[in-house]
Amino acid sequence: QSDGITGVPSGFTALDRITGGWQKTDLLIIAARPGMGKTAFVLTIARNASVEFNRPIAVFSLEMGALQLVNRLISSEAELNQDKLRKGQLQQFEFVQLNERIKKLAKAPLYIDDTPALSIFELRAKARRLKEQNNIEMIIIDYLQLMTAGSEGKGNREQEISLISRSLKALAKELNIPIIALSQLSRDVEKRNTASKRPMLSDLRESGAIEQDADMVMFIYRPEYYGMDQDEKGQPTKGRAEIIIAKNRNGSLEDVPLRFIGQFAKFADLDYIESGQTMYNAQSGIEPSNEFLAEGQTQQSFTMPSKNWDEQNLLGGSDIKKGDPKNDIDDINDNFPF
Repeated sequence: QSDGITGVPSGFTALDRITGGWQKTDLLIIAARPGMGKTAFVLTIARNASVEFNRPIAVFSLEMGALQLVNRLISSEAELNQDKLRKGQLQQFEFVQLNERIKKLAKAPLYIDDTPALSIFELRAKARRLKEQNNIEMIIIDYLQLMTAGSEGKGNREQEISLISRSLKALAKELNIPIIALSQLSRDVEKRNTASKRPMLSDLRESGAIEQDADMVMFIYRPEYYGMDQDEKGQPTKGRAEIIIAKNRNGSLEDVPLRFIGQFAKFADLDYIESGQTMYNAQSGIEPSNEFLAEGQTQQSFTMPSKNWDEQNLLGGSDIKKGDPKNDIDDINDNFPF
């Protein structure tokens, strides 16, 4: 393509320039220690691909429930505090802002399955059906170590993880789509007696097979998390993250700087704030914009009924079905795509 993006775009300019988008048949591992923002990062990727580029994306969440993920997505999209959304406590301009900003998200082809302890065989069956019915273009799994190998997982945990990673690579080739799987890192990262806590391939937890099977391995690194004011290059760390490409079978190994917006659990290009997009949040110290109010109106607060942030009102009448999480993915999003 003329823009150099031949795969599913991540929505991050610098990252897409290196990868050309997530490529078909690739198994991509994104790993980090807890608290680095693994789920926030892949949710941002899923949102960018489905909302901005209309690519059908499936997210298999083994750790968080579907409603938790939707709450995060809405908070990120509308740039509103998650706690206020959960409690239904919004100022008038925030409520208007919410309804305006989630319109595109509500129409996005984003599918979430939150079946717990998913086996590789269950995942394969669900993925095949999603590919057939919705022509999904990418799968995201959060996260690999929570999967099971089913009846074939008779060895130790390392052998089981090896079987899962091999099966994910085979599934990516079968469906001809990229698969992104999150992975944990071992505690060795924090045990290092060095100023830097940058992860390495040897830190991948439970199996060297993950490194072998993956076409690309990326680490999320936020020096700010470890209390560092400056990184190894002397750059300020506040609100910054690095995506470290530690393995790239078909390209170069580089570090991609991104902005981490913790209050909305999202990642963005470094120039995001400077580009003129304003974060509307009462706790941020930034005054709300009057563009969301009719002429002559003043700021007011009101409390909405709290029932898991009253999804009927927040989502404009859309119905997220919250049945047994073991049911098929249709039980989550018959009428609402995510």
